[in-house]
Amino acid sequence: MPTTPPAGTRTLGRDGLTVSAQGLGCMGMSQMYGPADRAESIATVHRALELGVTFLDTSDVYGSGHNEELVGEAIAGRRDEVQLATKFSLSRTPDGGVRIDGRPENVRACAEASLRRLGVEVIDLYYQHRVDPRVPIEDTVGAMAELVAEGKVRHLGLSEASAASIRRAVAVHPIAALQSEWSLWTRDLEEEVLGVAREHGIGIVPFSPLGRGFLTGAIRSPEDFGADDWRRGHPRFTGEAFTANLRLVDAVRELAEEKGVTAGQLALAWVLAQGDDVVPIPGTKRRTYLEENVAAAAVELSAEDLARLDGIAPPGAATGGRYVDSSYAYGDSPERRPAP
Repeated sequence: MPTTPPAGTRTLGRDGLTVSAQGLGCMGMSQMYGPADRAESIATVHRALELGVTFLDTSDVYGSGHNEELVGEAIAGRRDEVQLATKFSLSRTPDGGVRIDGRPENVRACAEASLRRLGVEVIDLYYQHRVDPRVPIEDTVGAMAELVAEGKVRHLGLSEASAASIRRAVAVHPIAALQSEWSLWTRDLEEEVLGVAREHGIGIVPFSPLGRGFLTGAIRSPEDFGADDWRRGHPRFTGEAFTANLRLVDAVRELAEEKGVTAGQLALAWVLAQGDDVVPIPGTKRRTYLEENVAAAAVELSAEDLARLDGIAPPGAATGGRYVDSSYAYGDSPERRPAP
């Protein structure tokens, strides 16, 4: 297994937001993947900073504000060491659903609330978490740009935006980063969106680069998930899809064993190898997994390795949808617009 080197840095966007070459997704510290230990979560953030992983990713919807408060507590007194990213536009509904709101007045209200919860004066990278198909993106990004002019936000980002939305957004203000799911089992981004983002100098921030943990090879049965783990109902983790996807993971693990690394490290190294404008944000709430992820930076992939991985996991190889509600992925595309 490779040692754990410093994370290094990469640059997002033409305006030059320098971040660690690998970030830390903090969502699981507050929701989705079973219970989390607050002390261990904070210790994980502190260990990340020690390892040079200084690009922290959160959102106002994670734990309905809890995650921002947690991250704010973890970085108290260390703000200058961190590149801090958060998001707005999603909120929970009473029935457990998710509402998208890209209205300009909501942009400002959400930003002010995030600044308070995080305990900071400026957000380094502020994303629209999902594009609201009912609000012109020009209006939303225009309001986000006002926050930049006021010094409350340094750079703007989009998450899961379609190619058309990206083109319209950059006409209003430069976009530093596009956050979207990208991994060996989710390569939709490569069809069109990736090229458009790069055309406009937008950095790529892949979330779930380990396939929501599946590509680590540690999950062998749906029973491995706790009762409150949302993956129990995920289309890729149930029924025949689980079995089919397990074959893909086993092939990745076989190559990883040949190289003397873990399956997760190999999968993460593949994402890192997709370009110097790519900064994955694997999520974890434990120091041990963080250290394993950071060590992926030392994994060297040859052209033969990359070709073999492309054969194992070509675009569309994974069985099952990305979400139970397909509108949650690229929800601003006309054919995928959510119901009112």
